[in-house]
Amino acid sequence: MTTPPLADRVALVTGATRGIGRAAALALSAAGAHVVAVGRTQGALEDLDDEARAIGGAPVTLVPLDLAAPGDGIDQLGLAISQRFGRLDIWVHAAGVLLGLRPVSHIPPAIWDRIVATNITAPYRLIRSLDPLLRQSDAARAIFLTAEQATHPTAFWGAFAASKAALEAMVRSWSDEVDNTPTRAVLLDPGPVRTKLRTEAFPGEDPETLTRPSDLGPMIVELAGAADPGPPHAARRFISWRSARCGDGSGTP
Repeated sequence: MTTPPLADRVALVTGATRGIGRAAALALSAAGAHVVAVGRTQGALEDLDDEARAIGGAPVTLVPLDLAAPGDGIDQLGLAISQRFGRLDIWVHAAGVLLGLRPVSHIPPAIWDRIVATNITAPYRLIRSLDPLLRQSDAARAIFLTAEQATHPTAFWGAFAASKAALEAMVRSWSDEVDNTPTRAVLLDPGPVRTKLRTEAFPGEDPETLTRPSDLGPMIVELAGAADPGPPHAARRFISWRSARCGDGSGTP
């Protein structure tokens, strides 16, 4: 029997109850990793665990947690992973919010604060909590979901674009700080994907024309097991990865 590519690896997935996060959790579980899934709703996490078992994956550790909520939940998450596993090999950060499109001058402060708390402060606090655990791995991989708006902001995307630009800057800085360790960070731009966030931005779009979240699973598994993905100078684009795998020579992952 063939050993799964990520057998015995410990993986944390945030935003694991829907969209790309859910697809990542299922793909990593199917590849043999023990997945620690973080999401806001217990019921959706339990559905994820049921599906992981149904496809032959390992049982998923479920962590109901709002990453933007005040308190020490993120610190307790790192402590719990440390006590149970002693290390973290894979981290897929898929949690994020849009909360509508509007001119910068019309963004309510409460909406701005929620976007910053979820898209910037939460990953910062997770890096702070998880860095020691990632350093205990022989080949840790931290994969952060980003978007084209980080480098090409357009009208009405101001808060989301600013949060993703800040995320990319923070991840690149942290990557440089851990360059002499086995930890490697990856920025992943999935492009247009059939998710709730995409529907929120483009409500009239035909979802059948978009990439399915599950299509990103193989790429995430590959990045999680990559020998050395190199520094995150630029985001890895799913469309380039897919083109290279299709053999049409139109891009490189």
